[in-house]
Amino acid sequence: MFMKALRFESGRLAIAEIPKPHVAEEAVVRVMLSGICNTDLEIIRDYNGFEGTLGHEFVGVVESAPALSLVGRRVVGEINAGCGRCALCAVGDPRHCSSRTVLGIVGRDGAHAEFLSLPVINLLPVPDDVPDERAVFCEPLAAALGITERVRVTKETRVAVIGDGKLGLLCAQAMALTSSHVLLVGRHHEKLRIAATRGIETATEDRIKRRSGDFDVAVEASGNESGFELALNLLRPRGVLVLKSTFHGATRINAARIVVDEITVTGSRCGRFEPALDLLQKGAVDVESLISEEYALAQGLRAMKRATEKGIVKVLLRP
Repeated sequence: MFMKALRFESGRLAIAEIPKPHVAEEAVVRVMLSGICNTDLEIIRDYNGFEGTLGHEFVGVVESAPALSLVGRRVVGEINAGCGRCALCAVGDPRHCSSRTVLGIVGRDGAHAEFLSLPVINLLPVPDDVPDERAVFCEPLAAALGITERVRVTKETRVAVIGDGKLGLLCAQAMALTSSHVLLVGRHHEKLRIAATRGIETATEDRIKRRSGDFDVAVEASGNESGFELALNLLRPRGVLVLKSTFHGATRINAARIVVDEITVTGSRCGRFEPALDLLQKGAVDVESLISEEYALAQGLRAMKRATEKGIVKVLLRP
């Protein structure tokens, strides 16, 4: 049996007919909705050499699985599939398993397709009162919440988030669940308004210079090199710089500034899905306002192009 998928192969992006996945020890999920992420856009710029079906944000229905109790259930899925044997996998955290595959990113076909496969252990049932349009944000919201695994954030922690794209908007909302002092810095008034409606302070990059040295934590989620420098400028001495962006190309680093101000630099990638699902069920984070457009999977090339255009936040694909 064949299916449609949005593929990147030999430097070319195309809708292709490929065999439906069939892995005996894994679940097969019929994709209901998938989200285009900046990582997808970077992959087609040769970010990490991946070839295959793109996409790692999804909600779907289990069509077959070794665990029959999951069949027919609506699910989201952790994107890192570990070896199941190493010390990290043994404690239930395959995110840094040296042999892992990553859905639509490393060694595993992704979610911009009619079907995908993942280990049963990766799947989490979606509560009935969480619509698909909300559940599809579980992965990026989990990534935003993952910041608190890397750095302590309290009510008094002053946090600046750089970047008003999809990830930056989610990071700002996630930080505002704990901190009373969150600032989102961006370039687009219409995107900043999404955060402002949630009571988050916002500012454009050209008006932020006066806040130099004001923040304990700066989250770089802009997806460009200039965001790194801006984040450093906003930090107080001995502050923490959290890097969320993954993009193609090298980043120049002002190492002297990091040393002199004793800045801690930490990376933050994937977060846990359970806390994200809980917040989505409670409506504690606004994700629906981030949806700009939805396309059929057959229009995947058009959808990817739109995802790069000014003013667009989140583009969804529906197989």
